[in-house]
Amino acid sequence: MNGDDLSAFEAELGFDTLAIRAGYKRTHEAEHDEAIFPTSSYVYESAAQAAARFSGDETGNIYSRFTNPTVRTFEDRLAALEGAERCVATSSGMAAIMSTCLGLLKTGDHIVSSRSIFGSTVVLFNNYMARFGVETTYVDLTDLNAWEAAIQNNTRILFLETPSNPLVEIADLRLLADLAHKHDCLLVVDNCLCTPALQTPLALGADVVIHSATKYLDGQGRGVGGAVLGSNELIGGEVYSVLRTTGPTMSPFNAWIFLKGLETLNLRMKAHCDNAMVLANWLTKHPAVGEVYYPGLENHSGHKLAKKQQKGFGGLLSFELKNNHREQAWHVVDQTRLLSITANLGDVKTTITHPATTTHGRVSVEEREKAGISDGLLRIAVGLESIEDIQNDLQRGLSGL
Repeated sequence: MNGDDLSAFEAELGFDTLAIRAGYKRTHEAEHDEAIFPTSSYVYESAAQAAARFSGDETGNIYSRFTNPTVRTFEDRLAALEGAERCVATSSGMAAIMSTCLGLLKTGDHIVSSRSIFGSTVVLFNNYMARFGVETTYVDLTDLNAWEAAIQNNTRILFLETPSNPLVEIADLRLLADLAHKHDCLLVVDNCLCTPALQTPLALGADVVIHSATKYLDGQGRGVGGAVLGSNELIGGEVYSVLRTTGPTMSPFNAWIFLKGLETLNLRMKAHCDNAMVLANWLTKHPAVGEVYYPGLENHSGHKLAKKQQKGFGGLLSFELKNNHREQAWHVVDQTRLLSITANLGDVKTTITHPATTTHGRVSVEEREKAGISDGLLRIAVGLESIEDIQNDLQRGLSGL
């Protein structure tokens, strides 16, 4: 088949091979690299074919809001890596979460969510889903009893990120999947921080996986996108229908960018993990640092569980200053010369941010405190620069404390 279509034997291929070759069918031009299809619409051979496409009697391209060959290649490749039947690509990670909610929930439904989730997701649940009669209850990520106690007769979704952001707590996906299914709920997992290179939630019992492709899937900080993955029934039905109707669409160019990112995903994630492990150990010995949050450390509460359900500990870590004040945290940030001061993550460039005033700045003080996000907490997404240079850059600010 010479790489034209691997679908017949994808099950025999390894992760790295799938990340480079899955999902692509060459055009008649016989190009070696994936083609970009920057077109809004498609031409039909006849009026009858146009009618058949629009009615669903014939599969094929209709309009790039919901059918585009480049986007479809990205969807099929990511689905192969996650072990999913179907993937729907979206314009951003938040668009992926919104599409999931709109597709799978209705007025009167209830969400049980970890309180350790991205701040914008909290705003989406509290400010927007609540307007449409969908209420959310927040619980501690690792407290299984709290999860079960929060489930109501109208609960439809259990939602979480693992590892969490920014404290990298670890949830037991098998136990939460069993709990969700016991109560006829869906387990929805944001797998942004691990990616399928480190963790495959569907294999652990989850029903839906969500990605911000903007982060590690791209890996270069070049584009914004998202994805929702799961079964044909769940994702290919209501979630795809939301995309088709409302249009939070991934562009063909961004889909091509993410395809290039997937090609090196496994290599990059291993390198991120290695650098983060070294930095975490260095920070534990620094006199200005109090607590270090990284699941690769043996004293981390989720260390054993992370070893069990992940292939690596990830590239994200947080640490708390001994003198737990915002001004000192800002001082450390402002003294850096190499690290990028940005709230984004998943880049080859190391980034540093102050979660209480950035990623979780729109979350109430009470909710931040419950989530353990203090004024002295700093989050680092460890990149692929020389680890000594990263340490030296942090030392500028830490030594002044």
